[in-house]
Amino acid sequence: MSDSSSRLPQTLWLGLGLLLGFLGLAYLLSLAEFNRQQRQSLPVIGAVAGFTLTNQDGKVTTLADLTNRVWVAYIIFTRCAGPCPVITGHMKSLEAALPQTSNAKLVTLTTDPDFDTPAMMKKYGERFDADFGRWMFLTGTKAEIGALGAGSLKLSAVPVAPANQTNAADLFIHTTIFVIVDKHARLRGSFETMGDGVDWTNAVQPRIVAAVRQLEREP
Repeated sequence: MSDSSSRLPQTLWLGLGLLLGFLGLAYLLSLAEFNRQQRQSLPVIGAVAGFTLTNQDGKVTTLADLTNRVWVAYIIFTRCAGPCPVITGHMKSLEAALPQTSNAKLVTLTTDPDFDTPAMMKKYGERFDADFGRWMFLTGTKAEIGALGAGSLKLSAVPVAPANQTNAADLFIHTTIFVIVDKHARLRGSFETMGDGVDWTNAVQPRIVAAVRQLEREP
């Protein structure tokens, strides 16, 4: 009886060790699967076509200025009194959340280029204390903006008919998404920034920061 009694604790410890080893292996496998899914969560949606626009300082800006950089873009118009200030505030918080070591760029497009001159875009950026070294505000012809915004980036904007306008600033209905482009000028994802069930601070912003860091690690 003494022999079997002495073997019992050893057997229990062996079983416990095997269980812990199994649990550890299961955890590592689940972590690997999670990382694999994270890598696959940013498929290539499409290529961004070349463009020629003008930034807030009146300087010509082309796709080449964003080569080898990850960038996040969205569309507004400066006279907007609805979602535009909210989503631009989100972009400002994203600017603050990105690591200082990141080379990512932030891009604001206007859907109202007749009014939104470079000077107006700069004034709008100053309103949000934008870092113009990292964040550019682009305007140009309607054709160029349409080609980049709606064509390449899938950022839609539709003019509101005068009869349906509720106030002088009710000019466009447009998306409130941020899109992310990789270093090879390929659209890789879109993120809704506001609306029912959207938690910008705790959910969406961290996802965008993670996406930027993931794409910056890609060759």
